[in-house]
Amino acid sequence: MTGEKKRSTGSASSGADRSRGSGENGGPKLVMFNNKITLAETLEATRQFDEENVLSRGRYGLVFKATFQDGMVLSIRRLVDGTIDEANFKKEAAMLGKVKHRNITVLRGYYAGPPDLRLLVYDYMPNGNLATLLQEASHQDGHMLNWPMLHLIALGIARGLSFLHSLSILHGDIKPQNVLFDADFEAHLSEFGLEKLIMATPTEASTSSTAVGSLGYVAPEAALTGRPSKEADVYSFGIVLLEILTGRKPVMFSQDEEDIVKWVKKQLEKGQISELLEPGLLELDPESSEWEEFLLGVKVGLLCTAPEPLDRPAMADIVFMLEGCRVGAEVPSSADPTSLHSPA
Repeated sequence: MTGEKKRSTGSASSGADRSRGSGENGGPKLVMFNNKITLAETLEATRQFDEENVLSRGRYGLVFKATFQDGMVLSIRRLVDGTIDEANFKKEAAMLGKVKHRNITVLRGYYAGPPDLRLLVYDYMPNGNLATLLQEASHQDGHMLNWPMLHLIALGIARGLSFLHSLSILHGDIKPQNVLFDADFEAHLSEFGLEKLIMATPTEASTSSTAVGSLGYVAPEAALTGRPSKEADVYSFGIVLLEILTGRKPVMFSQDEEDIVKWVKKQLEKGQISELLEPGLLELDPESSEWEEFLLGVKVGLLCTAPEPLDRPAMADIVFMLEGCRVGAEVPSSADPTSLHSPA
């Protein structure tokens, strides 16, 4: 989201437990679960939502970097116009704030006020997103990413999505831009649960024409129906997994618009396994356990992108398979992602 590659000097988690004296001042206040922030402080921290502070742009509005006077840094999402009424917004936001896991972006607070201002508060992710990371790695002569790091990223995404599915929450737009990294480069899924905060027009409410997913990542059936599903999320995750492992874009316009799934299958049929390797993995020893782990990851990616939705594995099973790649001190072994609590 940010493209910055440094530790945050003041994250929300470090400042969340501090009672901020200036928050006792008059004026509208944001509803925060762990600290107190006024609307005036937020406007000042984002410089009145200045364009220079925009971190990302999405279908649900802009995300701004907010730097407060005490050094705390947060991400503030300003939702697009047309949100639901204030009472329902507060109800939905409060429920969303209870969804916590170490591999998702956790809602830390919100604001709803006239005329139509709706804000959501998240931890600031100082190390950007997966799309930026993969793009930079492709220009670093393959020396930036290694197998343990790529595996941890994939596993983190899988755990976060498995947790959402365990709560019957659909993501609907899994892609590298929606995978953010904290100061320790742990992956966090973002851009979920926001559709309930946006007012659906009568046309959107009565038809299946609502856009779901992004080009190259959306499951074929979701592209046709416009309906999200767990199976469609699994497909999108599979595309992201193959992109992480191979360093290839999901759609290769330079190769007769061949998609990544067809390309991977073609390389496997030819026996050209080394062609699959992301540049940072070129030095993997074909006789090593890491090589076997990589191939297992590729197979998982192909399982996830099966043409028939019902043939795709559930995310909980995918977590189990990916954990089987590498279980060690740095990777807690747990097929149940709900056992991994978000650091509050």
